[in-house]
Amino acid sequence: MHGYELRKRLNLMLGWGRVLSYGSLYPTLKKMLRAGLIEESAPTRTPVSRRPRITYEVTEAGTHEFERLMSEVGPTAWEDDNFDIRFAFFSSTDMEIRLRVLEGRRTRLQERLERVQGQLSMTQKEVDRYAAELQRHGVESVEREVRWLSDLINAERDGNHPGHDAARPQSPASPQPQDADTDENHKIDDQHVPPDTSAEVPATTARRPGPAAGES
Repeated sequence: MHGYELRKRLNLMLGWGRVLSYGSLYPTLKKMLRAGLIEESAPTRTPVSRRPRITYEVTEAGTHEFERLMSEVGPTAWEDDNFDIRFAFFSSTDMEIRLRVLEGRRTRLQERLERVQGQLSMTQKEVDRYAAELQRHGVESVEREVRWLSDLINAERDGNHPGHDAARPQSPASPQPQDADTDENHKIDDQHVPPDTSAEVPATTARRPGPAAGES
């Protein structure tokens, strides 16, 4: 899979709220290569391009590191920056861990919701109607996510693991998955990895849709 296809697949997996740029992708690949999590294969040429493509394959150490990350449970697993990544790979996570992450996320949002709702009455007189509407939108977004998390938690406890119908609601403008090639050998091919001139971005970053207003 060349870099364009890899980037497209990751963006489809993580949703419209987080767009992975090439400036993030290539430095991350280089970082994983240095850490021994992936290895570089001999470059190959394709009929449509004269430039060689470099193939990367996940190593045994990379597989173990992925499994370790998916088994971690703690506040970082359900905070805004990491929760989407963890949820995207829930199929590779034990049910007990899934429940702990979902419950942690719900508790985190409920605490945020109580704090913001308590501030709304104090700020209503200080902002115009557009700012007030934005605050209301933020509160409703958090309330929707809390209900969504509760449904997922109940489904997990009942043994009804969610399929596509229970997936996280997306906006009507969200891109829908295109045909994606399967990659049983965990291989990625691209022209070459450019010099590492971009700041490395942590592999586990995500943005939450519709943050509650007033949240720092």
